[in-house]
Amino acid sequence: MGFAFSTVFPGKKDNMNDQVLIFDTTLRDGEQCPGASMNTREKLEVARQLARLKVDIIEAGFPIASDGDFEAVRAIASEIQGPRIAGLARCVDKDIDRAAEAVKPASDRARIHVFLATSAIHRQYKLKMAQDEILKRAVEGTKRALSYVKDVEFSPEDASRTEPEFLAAVTEAVIAAGATTVNIPDTVGYAVPHQYGALIKYLFDHVKNIRQAVISVHCHNDLGLAVANSLAAVQNGARQVECTLNGIGERAGNASLEEIVMALKTRHDAFAGFQTGIDTRQLYPASRLVSHMTGMVVQRNKAVVGDNAFAHEAGIHQHGMLANRETYEIMRAEDVGRSSELTWGKHMGHHAVGKKLEEMGYKLSDDEIRRVTEAIKALADKKKSVYDEDVRAIVEGQFTEVPQVWKLDYLSVMTGTIPTATVRLIRADKNEPISDAGTGDGPIDAMLKTIDRITGIKGALNDYSVGSVSRGKDAIGEVSVRVQFEGRMVTGKAVSTDIIEASALAYLNALNRCLDEQRRRAEAEKPTL
Repeated sequence: MGFAFSTVFPGKKDNMNDQVLIFDTTLRDGEQCPGASMNTREKLEVARQLARLKVDIIEAGFPIASDGDFEAVRAIASEIQGPRIAGLARCVDKDIDRAAEAVKPASDRARIHVFLATSAIHRQYKLKMAQDEILKRAVEGTKRALSYVKDVEFSPEDASRTEPEFLAAVTEAVIAAGATTVNIPDTVGYAVPHQYGALIKYLFDHVKNIRQAVISVHCHNDLGLAVANSLAAVQNGARQVECTLNGIGERAGNASLEEIVMALKTRHDAFAGFQTGIDTRQLYPASRLVSHMTGMVVQRNKAVVGDNAFAHEAGIHQHGMLANRETYEIMRAEDVGRSSELTWGKHMGHHAVGKKLEEMGYKLSDDEIRRVTEAIKALADKKKSVYDEDVRAIVEGQFTEVPQVWKLDYLSVMTGTIPTATVRLIRADKNEPISDAGTGDGPIDAMLKTIDRITGIKGALNDYSVGSVSRGKDAIGEVSVRVQFEGRMVTGKAVSTDIIEASALAYLNALNRCLDEQRRRAEAEKPTL
């Protein structure tokens, strides 16, 4: 791209107050991150949090990909109020028809997002299609989607590596066909800010009907530039940014929602007039929820939502903070929802717990509220202080639960020269305890090997991470594991004040999840009469 760089919005000055729409694709592109899959209940809870966050559009999934994806998109379209609900589809009739069926419950808030690759490398090696055929297919896909919904988005996949002249022709054609949003994706994270910003400006200069649609951007982080590229695009005319919570997504991930939003809010001098409708106080709760649901741990030094984002250790920094927080902080922890108050105790009844959980934005059944209340009381007996973060971990554990084929009944671990674990499990269909003991290279290894012997299913532990949920020496430990059972990678999560117990529960959560998926696949394959 040989364009001259410009950060001037190519339009009237009174358009500088335009709002930047936030298109969240955590449930679609974010979930494509290896090991980050979620079930329908988990996706629904994330969608509820996205609605509390006040994102403009939720891309709920890729309905043609699987029955599970279809059901999740349909459930979100049926229940979630506020944001528009989008389903992804290739420019293929069956994809578009399936997406239309999935988003139909959202009514006038339904969006179909169709895409087709346009770059030379994709045309030659993947699609084996000429430019005129691509153009024809893009228009046909857009029109078919418009036969179902009024809100259609078109994405020329790998736009940042597409010839600018051809990209402009495709953009003009799909807008003429009725597309309300055109997304310019940096699909493989190839772009750099000055060229990507210039590409957006080129489109505004060369697509005569461009102001009849919203121009969107979708950037990947392969070079660590997804946020920078997105912001450069906004400065040059884009008015929708596609992003994910915690920046999760394929390969190195997507543009981070929280970074985009806080950059626009904090640097209002550089982004004069630009604003989003996001409730930034919901950013940290949203980040924590997605981390828990996917098992993808947020790095400590992650901008905005990482544990160290508002931590100050150096003496000179601490002195400056005491004098004036703005000496070393450009945003307040409270603005992103990081504050946490001591509000929970063993004497709270389930009605009071239910009311506070509702204030925190959770939607639970009476039975789930009672279980959470009992868990809070049990936790209060184990640790001195119970914080909001502790309760969030308990509540989110309800969403990651699956039918418990195997349940932990007893656990004892001895360390030393020969680490030994004694485990007793209960199999749901027999309701009889099965015990065994064994040794290993360490206490965790001994415990997991013993569980494998009891269940008769061998798992390969591929990833194991531990983090503290709240503050203090008695903080809850959160364990996330990725385990391979019979060639299938599964994520498991659990919390406890005892890390060994949390590890066992997380491993069993992964095993039960795998068994539940096998059961559902077997049921789906049964012949129907």
